[in-house]
Amino acid sequence: MQTMKNSNRDLLVLVKDAYTNKEAMQHELQQLNKLLVNFETLESFCIAHEVFDIQKYRILKKKSQLQKVIERETLKPFMFICNKN
Repeated sequence: MQTMKNSNRDLLVLVKDAYTNKEAMQHELQQLNKLLVNFETLESFCIAHEVFDIQKYRILKKKSQLQKVIERETLKPFMFICNKN
């Protein structure tokens, strides 16, 4: 399974109890990072996204097609990566 690079990240965590101790918060952040590493894969990215190629009037949905597009340094003009939500 291939994972996307995410070595450094900033997380904004909202808690109900403002008096949570630092160790509990650190544990919570570690658990969130473990969860996110499992879900942030190329496979799940390709399931949740598609590419609109306006110049060729087509929608790219296959994993191999999406992978080629996202590996480019810049998108070609009139190509849009869209979340399916």
